[in-house]
Amino acid sequence: MKLYVFSVVLALLVLSATAALPKKQVVITYPSNTPDSVLDEAKLAITSAGGVITHEYELIKGFAVKASVKILDKVHALSSDFRPTIEEDSIVTASS
Repeated sequence: MKLYVFSVVLALLVLSATAALPKKQVVITYPSNTPDSVLDEAKLAITSAGGVITHEYELIKGFAVKASVKILDKVHALSSDFRPTIEEDSIVTASS
């Protein structure tokens, strides 16, 4: 029972520490030949760390997230074969 209580308290401390980190709004894209399992692993890592997936793209392999820099670094290192491109999310306009 003590181990269970300790585990719960530890988990809450980790979650509160993660929630206190500043979050960035970014777009994460992968090469077109990236397996879906790599994207699923990245999304799971982000949501498990308290990040939020704000949009999933259909035409390209990628998604937009709001997450801490720490988890974004972890996502970048998850796959050595299929490295993601992580860019700050911004509004893009075309002018004529």
